[in-house]
Amino acid sequence: MMSLDFATRLTRGQKRLVFLTLDAIVTALSLVGSVWLMGAAPINAFELTKLAPLTLMLLVAGGFMSTFLGLPRIKLNSYELQGIVRTAFFASALGAIGFLLNLALATISAPGVFAVFTMVLLIATVALRLGLRSLLIRIYRQGNDRTRILVYGASQTGQQLAMALQSDDALQVVAFVDENPTVQSLFIAGLPVYAPVKLADLVRKERIDRIVLTLPSASQTEQARLAHKLRTLGCEVHSLPSFATLISEGTLGSRATPVAINDLLGRGSLSEELPTVAQSYSNRRILITGAGGSIGSELCRQIIGCDPVSVVLFDHSELALYTIHKELIELAPKATITPILGSITDKRLVENVLSRHKIDVIVHAAAYKHLPLVEENVIAGLTNNVLGTKVVAEAARAAGVARFILISTDKAVRPANVMGASKRLAELVVQDLASRPQSTRFSMVRFGNVLGSSGSVIPLFEEQITRGGPVTLTHDEVTRYFMTISEAARLVLLAGSYSLGGDVFVLDMGDPVPIRRLAEQMIEASGYQVKDAVHPYGDIEIAVTGLRPGEKLHEELLISSDMLPTPHLKILRVQESALSEIEVANAVRDIKSALEQQDEILARSIVSRWITKDTAQAERATTQIGTEQPEQLGTIA
Repeated sequence: MMSLDFATRLTRGQKRLVFLTLDAIVTALSLVGSVWLMGAAPINAFELTKLAPLTLMLLVAGGFMSTFLGLPRIKLNSYELQGIVRTAFFASALGAIGFLLNLALATISAPGVFAVFTMVLLIATVALRLGLRSLLIRIYRQGNDRTRILVYGASQTGQQLAMALQSDDALQVVAFVDENPTVQSLFIAGLPVYAPVKLADLVRKERIDRIVLTLPSASQTEQARLAHKLRTLGCEVHSLPSFATLISEGTLGSRATPVAINDLLGRGSLSEELPTVAQSYSNRRILITGAGGSIGSELCRQIIGCDPVSVVLFDHSELALYTIHKELIELAPKATITPILGSITDKRLVENVLSRHKIDVIVHAAAYKHLPLVEENVIAGLTNNVLGTKVVAEAARAAGVARFILISTDKAVRPANVMGASKRLAELVVQDLASRPQSTRFSMVRFGNVLGSSGSVIPLFEEQITRGGPVTLTHDEVTRYFMTISEAARLVLLAGSYSLGGDVFVLDMGDPVPIRRLAEQMIEASGYQVKDAVHPYGDIEIAVTGLRPGEKLHEELLISSDMLPTPHLKILRVQESALSEIEVANAVRDIKSALEQQDEILARSIVSRWITKDTAQAERATTQIGTEQPEQLGTIA
């Protein structure tokens, strides 16, 4: 430890002085040693005195040449081939200078001494630096717990990596593993090369912590599959492209990462849109219902960047509310953020919150949206999605809230399930309120699945792949629309700023994605092979389970075909017919009656009747009769 303290305390100038002094001393000693080796003069006190002037001159010349060639400026742990080349110039120059000085002084009678002197000086200087380098590395590494690395692939990339890490204090390359039998049992870059069959023994005996794949010619799928197999050995597995690729693509220093889901789906990133809508949300008091959900929490993150006066978070889940509240406080410590724990069906609570916090904008994201779960819990789904929306929307109208934005879903279009029907009824309630004279601007934003949201198929596939499969698919031909959470949240806020009152906005979801193709891509991106008739020895099977009750093969985003453009290409304004005020009141009354009786069968039949009437009116208005409508609606009842 004392040697480590001494080495670290020396300044750069002091270190250069040490090397300069050593170079001068080695020069003088090399001359004396060369004379002794050649027997040009007996080495005694008298002869050494005769050599003194020449030795002194070479000592000074050695210091000058060392400085001129920059030898003291070369870091020891970087002293490699280039340093040795400079040292060769140093030794050659001093040999020539010594020869010329000897011609003038006539000290040594045998001129060949200076050829030997050049070689001795070169060897001595290089040996001194390499010895000091080895000692310094040992001092620095003493007591350090270094990460032991095995490089898979003795390619040019692997060799460059091993050489680059030779002087690293935290990482140590132990060996190569390569599938090419011509390089196995050889030494490359000073390291042994082993066959892959010896991997398990190597990892155990050499205490390997990390395996780095240097296989730039292998495809991403092949590397992912190999990485998955290697992780079973209990090591970290990293993948490194070629150094030329890193530099040419401008990604030097980045880590290899798994394939992103939005890349698989072809969803491009959305350019920043918040600056164009900030004026609609800045200096406003904003309430987000369902603030702890996947969409609600992302809306909170986007809104907090608009510099609102205050943000009120409303959710019935204690954990979800705590999580998003904590995150927002860390994101914006100076912002006024209030968490409200409660249900949107609690009319008195909702009215009290709007009055107490003087809310200007409501983004209503609270909903039960997991299709099979709502199908099994009809009463809870209708109560929350329909009556809860009615409570919040009516309270907004009574309080004079400036804007009310309902987050809807593509499943509300010709719904084939209770969840979709409940969201369409929520739309009808909002459309009814928007049709009456008032100061509140009501709008609805309709879109499909968002990546990573609760109830989404993607987290389910990821969990099934982690377990080793099978990946369950309801139908080989099922398709769905997808959008990133960030993209959906930004477009929702943007659409809300376009609202004139009673608008139904539809987000451009791109092309529908075949779910089977998505499952196959996710399996391959995780390093596995799909097990099917073509690949009977694959890793994970895709099992078709059949469509669930109320599930469609293909979702839709429009009831009618009448669409109007908006200032943003990804947002469309839809013109759709709706039920009258009396019809909406009767529908809500009937649903309330069924819910109060806790009669699921009655509730299904009432919902089916009103949804059928709504869809029929919309299709008559556009003269497009849906041939699948009776079969779809029958699943609700």
